[in-house]
Amino acid sequence: MERTLFEPEHELFRESFRKFLDQHVAANHEQWEHDGIVDRSVWLEAGKQGFLGMAVPEQYGGGGVLDFRYNAIVTEEVTKGMYSGLGFGLHNDVIAPYLLELANEEQKQRWLPGFCSGEIITAIAMTEPGTGSDLQGIKTRAVKDGDDWILNGSKTFITNGINADIVIVVAQTDPAAGAMGFSLLVVERGMAGFERGRNLDKIGLKAQDTAELSFTDVRVPGKNLLGTEGQGFIHLMQNLPQERLSIAVMAAAAMEGCLELTCQYVRDRKAFGKPIGAQQNTRFVLAELATKTTAVRVFVDRCIELLNESKLTVEEAAMAKWWSTEEQIDLITKCLQLHGGYGYMREYPIAKAYMDARVQTIYGGTTEIMKEIIGRSLKLA
Repeated sequence: MERTLFEPEHELFRESFRKFLDQHVAANHEQWEHDGIVDRSVWLEAGKQGFLGMAVPEQYGGGGVLDFRYNAIVTEEVTKGMYSGLGFGLHNDVIAPYLLELANEEQKQRWLPGFCSGEIITAIAMTEPGTGSDLQGIKTRAVKDGDDWILNGSKTFITNGINADIVIVVAQTDPAAGAMGFSLLVVERGMAGFERGRNLDKIGLKAQDTAELSFTDVRVPGKNLLGTEGQGFIHLMQNLPQERLSIAVMAAAAMEGCLELTCQYVRDRKAFGKPIGAQQNTRFVLAELATKTTAVRVFVDRCIELLNESKLTVEEAAMAKWWSTEEQIDLITKCLQLHGGYGYMREYPIAKAYMDARVQTIYGGTTEIMKEIIGRSLKLA
């Protein structure tokens, strides 16, 4: 089905980004997977070519265009190339809105130019060892000391955790205030007491640095409070729809990429004297997957339009996130099955796609939580 989402300028951007990936990522990604982290130089090159901070105003070094379609192109091309180590999506889709909407002028001048140039790599620290999606159960604590905050606690599963130069930390600042007792503090590289633990050993996303972080009496200047004190939970809820849509964009692109490579595989691979694709079962399976892929694509593209119009609701983002990621895993599982034993070999792209995809239904809020959000909106009780 023909896509109508993009204008000619978007396709020019896509072509440029593909060239960037071909020239600066393709030959290096396997080594990065071995290392468990991408080289910081790729961030600098991405910044130089305008692929970071597209929505950031030009006065801070950004692209000056608030249009999520550019973000979607970056995510789609990274996903289809299986360059899962690049943390650009977190940087552009998740962190940028916090800095653009909550940072004051001094903070913007301090952080945004480096954000756009690739000199400042960003992360957000919500999840804790004993607290997953239950954000109100966060134990990391910040206590006022004059104009500063003294931060103590630990976080885990933090994307870009090793490379990050600034980390937005969700901390409890008023235990008696319940949901209104959380704030966002920006912790910077080099602050005393801020330490990075293990670069976690995941089953997929091998080139993406995912770390444990610890904070021991970290003195965070008052000027590093992001947004309003006590409004951290609200700030998080306001930004989650775009984060969840970003995951759905990834899912849709992965489905398209895996379907394409599987169709090519069954054309080339022969069994019982003819291509696997000539078998009726293969045609039926791929017909089903092609239909589901198209349906996911149409829905996700519509959600991108709604986001650009500031009309995407929390419930719609949850629908996009849970449905697309569950369909992604189902499709990749069936595509791997069509590869037979070769699908189990890590040298085949479908095996890598299978391992990278598994986290999709977990982070950004699990499938179960997405369904709970949607169910509550139905007001059944």
